Amino acid sequence: MSTQETKWEVDPTHSKIGFKVKHLMISNVSGSFREFEGAVSTMGGDFSKSVINFLLYAASVDTGIADRDGHLKSGDFFDVENSPKITFEGNGLADLGDDLYTLTGNLTIKGVSHPVTFNVEYGGLMADPWGNVKAGFAVTGKIKRKDWGLNWNAALEAGGVLVGEEVKINCDIELVKQAAQ
Repeated sequence: MSTQETKWEVDPTHSKIGFKVKHLMISNVSGSFREFEGAVSTMGGDFSKSVINFLLYAASVDTGIADRDGHLKSGDFFDVENSPKITFEGNGLADLGDDLYTLTGNLTIKGVSHPVTFNVEYGGLMADPWGNVKAGFAVTGKIKRKDWGLNWNAALEAGGVLVGEEVKINCDIELVKQAAQ
């Protein structure tokens, strides 16, 4: 295995940052972030020793409903005017075997940071038709939105709440290897 640092960048045209949250306690509302960037540094091709930095632009949240997206951008949720960026800094990728990993790091939303752990499935390496080396990953996990001050909700007459506390994260990430400097 090479000991030379290898730099990778997220390919935004082949990646998706998605989430789901319960609505009315009976169904899910899905959304994604349309604008994001990320960089990964590895030693050679060994992703288990990687340094991961990821940035989402909160104003790019998209659930397919303009009014709901506007509410998510407001102070009730992401407060994009005062906190335009959501960041993730990975500090460990543990190899579980069979191309499965756990990824730990710090997630910062609205200036609040908490450690998180995500499940990662490594899809492998492949060169595209133009000679670019790509690496694919599926990242899943759950967070509790109130841990980051995303507290807005409404009580339902029949009991329960309008918006679930647990947010399921579902990302498909394709990295492109950068040319050696």
